[in-house]
Amino acid sequence: MTKIVNHWIGGKTAEGASGTYGPVTDPATGEVTTKVAFASVEEVDAAVAAAKDAFATWGQSSLAQRTSILFKFRALLDGHRDEIAALITAEHGKVHSDALGEVARGLEIVDLACGITVQLKGELSTQVATGVDVAAIRQPLGVVAGITPFNFPAMVPMWMFPLAIACGNTFVLKPSEKDPSAALKLAELLAEAGLPDGVLNVVHGDKVAVDRLLEHPDVKAVSFVGSTPIARYIHTTASAHGKRVQALGGAKNHMLVLPDADLDAAADAAVSAAYGSAGERCMAVSAVVAVGSIGDELVQKIRERAEKIKIGPGTDPTSEMGPLITKVHRDKVASYVTGAAEEGAEVVLDGTGYTVEGHEGGHWIGISLLDKVPTSAKAYQDEIFGPVLSVLRVDTYEDGVALINASPYGNGTAIFTRDGGAARRFQLEIEAGMVGVNVPIPVPVGYHSFGGWKDSLFGDHHIYGNDGTHFYTRGKVVTTRWPDPSDAPAGVDLGFPRNH
Repeated sequence: MTKIVNHWIGGKTAEGASGTYGPVTDPATGEVTTKVAFASVEEVDAAVAAAKDAFATWGQSSLAQRTSILFKFRALLDGHRDEIAALITAEHGKVHSDALGEVARGLEIVDLACGITVQLKGELSTQVATGVDVAAIRQPLGVVAGITPFNFPAMVPMWMFPLAIACGNTFVLKPSEKDPSAALKLAELLAEAGLPDGVLNVVHGDKVAVDRLLEHPDVKAVSFVGSTPIARYIHTTASAHGKRVQALGGAKNHMLVLPDADLDAAADAAVSAAYGSAGERCMAVSAVVAVGSIGDELVQKIRERAEKIKIGPGTDPTSEMGPLITKVHRDKVASYVTGAAEEGAEVVLDGTGYTVEGHEGGHWIGISLLDKVPTSAKAYQDEIFGPVLSVLRVDTYEDGVALINASPYGNGTAIFTRDGGAARRFQLEIEAGMVGVNVPIPVPVGYHSFGGWKDSLFGDHHIYGNDGTHFYTRGKVVTTRWPDPSDAPAGVDLGFPRNH
């Protein structure tokens, strides 16, 4: 019997009422294993109404109450790591170790939310004028929404809702319809931890649900992670409806390798950063920029390592890379490889014909490596979101920086070198929001914020860290004057001596 994933509204399961369902496949077999209910406008409205009702009390709740629940949630999350990872593998396809890593990264932000009391401390200036004090405080917004992608179905929601609810907001989550079960499990664990009904709601669906959240007058802010075209749409539409928006878009992350770099370390890093999670991550390195004469040796070292990657079902503990999320996406990724030679690239490894015995219906693709890729090639210009690595050649450090800065994307980038001066110049000159020095995937820890520049971010706030706290709260400044008690009106005795 096909599993059905329903909504979570007001602290309980809400069966889909629209009559519309979407298929969820097992990427390793290609079989439809689950149906997910798609929300109508009315169902989205019900979730927002539940969140609005809950905010009336949750927004006034004590920090102690909020953090107590989050600590219990963290313990439950820790105890259910394997279960959540198994849900991710079943619907996304990534190998179990990658899925466990995703849960661990989400836990970092839950840790941050558990310590929200420090982040929400205000400021006080006393005696700014005679008898006058000024205080700055931060307050929650109300109902906020999150729209999350398929590639990290547990981690990215946890980049959003733990901080939002710790700050006193209530939340409506619209996870990817391609792998919805992990998000639903998180909601159930929060309820078990004692979260009041309606503080976190989950609605599934497509553009109907998304557009309703963007325009709903009771939704005060929207967080989004996904592709650049959709991020731009989310930002434009939600902003037009008066909402605060953080919309993280796509990427084309470059790794600049200087002639003095440890080429073995650089090759190891390129392989793990390009092919980990089958390349389905916005921080994947998809372009290596080789400087000077090292290109041939670096490409050979990458090839030797890439050819050893074991591809198979995520449930197989020996698998190092799983399938892609859907057949449509698999075919799109393959098209960049099959068309690369025509555009002037040298195809070093072609993984487009790969399949797994006994799982022929799965969305399989092997490792692909393209060398001497021109910047005019689609394989370079587009975010492929699959296990395809392009190598570009430049003569100098300056040429490499110019090439990277010419990209419309500015999510993450890295430099591999032994020269501290070159690394320092790079981190200052490069136009990207996250920079790694001999670190291929510079995703910040939870107490620093994640976000790119240029077409990789729309909105003024990065996600989680201090930016996350600021995004989910708004500032208020209170100026106070109290008369000195010794100046109390005649006949009122406060026990203070009279000044006159």
